[in-house]
Amino acid sequence: MTRRRISRRHDTLPTVITALLALLFLGIVAGIVVTALGWLQGMLARPGIASGLPSSSGPSANVKYEFGQILPVWTGKERVTVLLLGVDERAQERGPWRTDTMILLTLDPASKMAGVLSIPRDLWVPIPGYGDGRINTAHFLGELYNHQGGGPGLARETVEYNLGVPINYYVRLNFQGFVTLVNLIGGVDIYVEKDINDPLYPDYAYGYDPLYISAGWHHFDGEMALKYARTRHGSSDFDRARRQQQVMTAILEKVTDVGLLPDLAKKAPEIYKTLETAVQTDLAVDQILALANLATQVDRATIRYGVIDQTCTQQWVTPDGAQVLVPLRDRLREVRDYVFAADLPTPSPDQAQAQPVQPVITPTPEIATVAVLNGTLRAGLAGATAEYLKTQGINVAHIGNADRQDYAQSQIIMNRDKPRTTARLVSLLNLPATAVVKGADPNAVQDIVVILGNDYAGPPR
Repeated sequence: MTRRRISRRHDTLPTVITALLALLFLGIVAGIVVTALGWLQGMLARPGIASGLPSSSGPSANVKYEFGQILPVWTGKERVTVLLLGVDERAQERGPWRTDTMILLTLDPASKMAGVLSIPRDLWVPIPGYGDGRINTAHFLGELYNHQGGGPGLARETVEYNLGVPINYYVRLNFQGFVTLVNLIGGVDIYVEKDINDPLYPDYAYGYDPLYISAGWHHFDGEMALKYARTRHGSSDFDRARRQQQVMTAILEKVTDVGLLPDLAKKAPEIYKTLETAVQTDLAVDQILALANLATQVDRATIRYGVIDQTCTQQWVTPDGAQVLVPLRDRLREVRDYVFAADLPTPSPDQAQAQPVQPVITPTPEIATVAVLNGTLRAGLAGATAEYLKTQGINVAHIGNADRQDYAQSQIIMNRDKPRTTARLVSLLNLPATAVVKGADPNAVQDIVVILGNDYAGPPR
């Protein structure tokens, strides 16, 4: 299969976040911008630029788009899975390189369910044709020995062989592309669960760039988002994978914010220029746009995140003294099947009674700001409730009085789509589901506003 390059270089980025941004989540924004402004018209009109790969699951090849034309539709019915690769490439080095990050993105057109599965680079697996080794060496070997499809080709075969899922496409990106793209969307808001102190964080010249990030909420520009996603000191690759998924979710929140779209539209040519120099993929442009169109139909709250972590691997030291992770195949399949849920067969009654062990999946926290307002005459009610919610991990950004103090019923006003946080507030405050109302102010400062009424008993003591 012929590889399609968006980039003119071999630059790559070792973060799942960037790849997801560029392919699916940024693809949503790119698709909306294309529809509104037609900024890709000149690029797509160039001979051969829209020629697609022969594929029964993608849109037709050799499509040309005119100004204002609607996005192409993904006509395939089968699940689409993309392997995202990041290579720790340095300007002063010559390749080939090992992959720093490997991620599977999957999207089922029928159920509109999507999943993200992070693969640790130290996973010790059979590499087809090359014996056992760390999974991150598959790309290196493929490039070194001119394997069919190069490094991405062998990486794809290795993941398919060991995880048992077909992979349709791949994407690779570079450091600077990620930094620039995050800066173009104005940075991202991230909640850091605990202090990060990494005096050995690497710079770009084999030296150190000490990194310290305090616990709590932060607004990260592209460079800091990259550092937060890449740091390993004091934690494991499993923690890093979860941080990457957290940043990925923050980017998705940002690029799908309706209020941000006008600014993104103005930056569309710059976004395309960044992608052109940062991405290598075997997806054609029309396929990317069609996938972007399909991705807009996915309910973000249903996206499943999984990490092949300590629950499905065990540490082992090879005869050469290398510390690696040996997969526990049964456990690994459980995590895989969780992410690829739409492909699971309906269990028989006997199987259902067996109650297999569920994988330990840490959900990526939803990013939401909350205001707590007192709508009663009970002094200090908002403050006490806010303190309680903070101990439960809720990001209370404002405390005060409501517009009046005679609310009979409490309200949880959802100004933006934050279903997980809203559901948690209903549970924590012991309020009925009918307390949730849709906000009418798109410019509201806080994502969710809680108005405490006389029906609210107060926080637990």
